[in-house]
Amino acid sequence: MIRPARTGDEAGVIDAISAVYREYGFSWEPEGYHADLYDLAKHYPPPDQYFWVAELEGRVVATGALDLHSRIPGADAELISPDEGLKRIGGTDCGLERVYVHPDFRRLGLGKALTMEAIEEAKARGCRAMEIWSDVKFTMAHSLYLGLGAQMVGTRLLGDVDDSTEYGLFLLL
Repeated sequence: MIRPARTGDEAGVIDAISAVYREYGFSWEPEGYHADLYDLAKHYPPPDQYFWVAELEGRVVATGALDLHSRIPGADAELISPDEGLKRIGGTDCGLERVYVHPDFRRLGLGKALTMEAIEEAKARGCRAMEIWSDVKFTMAHSLYLGLGAQMVGTRLLGDVDDSTEYGLFLLL
């Protein structure tokens, strides 16, 4: 079952996402990159941000989020570096975020269901193009996004403790 996250889901969200981090050997940063997961209501307030969970037998096993933002300047699918910060994808007005599926619950269509939930909400809110950033190691996710019509446009160095590299994808809605 896909549903909006609610207060009290934080432990399940952290369990699902941290399992993926352990699987790939990534560092966990509760005071940094992952601080938003400890208070979902504060960090994902509608109508500009949304966070969903996939729940099976009362357990949170997958997550997905949507961030609505002002249109990124530049041509569609153009990689830009605003204010010398992280690269962004021009022409986008929303972003798919935090799509993770616990390793024990893959191949059930949960990642696709959460991605589609975000796409449908973005369309309902009048968005026209979505930016997606995904670690280069998440090959199954890349196949999903490309299968939905996204176009890979480049890479960026995240600048986290693991020096992660991400692929950027542009999806016209």
